[in-house]
Amino acid sequence: IDLYSSFVLSTGPLAEELQCSVCLEVFTDPVSTPCGHNFCKSCLNQCWSNSQECKCPICNETFSKRPDLKINTALRQVAKICENLKFSVIFLCTALIRSIERCQAELLDMMEEKQKAAEKQEEKLIQELQQELTELKMRNTELDHLSHNEDHLHLLQIDPSLCSPPHTRNWPEISMNTDVNVETLRRALTQLQETLDEKLIQTVFRRMQQYAVDVTLDPDTTHPYLILSDDGKQVRHGDIKQKLPNNPERFDHYPGVLGKEGFSSGRFYFEVQVKEKIEWNLGVARESINRKGLIKTPPHYGFWTVRLRNGNGYWALKPQKVGVFLDYEEGLVSLYDVVSRSHIYSFTGQSFKEKLCPLFNPELNNGGKNSAPLISSPDIYNE
Repeated sequence: IDLYSSFVLSTGPLAEELQCSVCLEVFTDPVSTPCGHNFCKSCLNQCWSNSQECKCPICNETFSKRPDLKINTALRQVAKICENLKFSVIFLCTALIRSIERCQAELLDMMEEKQKAAEKQEEKLIQELQQELTELKMRNTELDHLSHNEDHLHLLQIDPSLCSPPHTRNWPEISMNTDVNVETLRRALTQLQETLDEKLIQTVFRRMQQYAVDVTLDPDTTHPYLILSDDGKQVRHGDIKQKLPNNPERFDHYPGVLGKEGFSSGRFYFEVQVKEKIEWNLGVARESINRKGLIKTPPHYGFWTVRLRNGNGYWALKPQKVGVFLDYEEGLVSLYDVVSRSHIYSFTGQSFKEKLCPLFNPELNNGGKNSAPLISSPDIYNE
């Protein structure tokens, strides 16, 4: 099942009107060409920058001079509404439901056809069995009659075929496969579920990655035992306490470091490489969290993080890279296993009232067993 096609079908003309034919995404700053077609402003400018002439990417109408592009504010407003993680989910769920209903209808049709074929086969077999029973009864009557006949000459003159075993079907070898429909249904539903799961998580990741930010760690917040790379992208726990000023921003007991970037509204996504680590703690935290002494880290203290301990705290297979997604207005913080494209955990229904910052905690070195760094992954920002 092509989930994207199902999505388009489920939304109908609305989806087509809100989709840029160049990037195939919901419009960003939509503009209209003189021929009446709509595109993202940046997409259309890019098309014209790479060409010696200005023409419509859809109908190929050529314009003598480059049109003055004005943003269609009404269409942009509708596109913004369509871009919301709730509006899209409604249409996505509608598409999934319709896809499932269509698949169920197809499976029911197939099962009904097989059932009818099986019933016809059963009726034919029953008729053949009844015919054989009738013939056997007739033969039995004739043989019973002959058994009482004392005319030996007549017995010698009877048809030899009457005394030979009749040709009958080997009924014990005939069986009806009653499990084939159930097995077919199970395989089809399993395949459908796998396809839907894959398409859904791809859609979720593509949406989240649109809000990717490049996280750089703040050296003024780094715990003295943590070693920060020169570019501020990697942090690991060392064995020697560094001589650093005990400024108010710095953690002095909790082995953490905050990102320089703070988020007060909107949606944000960043990825962290955790490969070869057996312990770590990742997520976001309020900018005003306590940095000194023993720190408690539940959400009501301003921490929204997930922790891996002893190498197998939450997963049978440890993640290699973790994605963190924040929707400030929705009060949502979600963490994902990027490689397996699977959901780890979500904090929902939160109320954010101040700036939130990325939080990296590589945990203790553990005698070199946990010496690998946490790395703010740059891969996503180049895709």
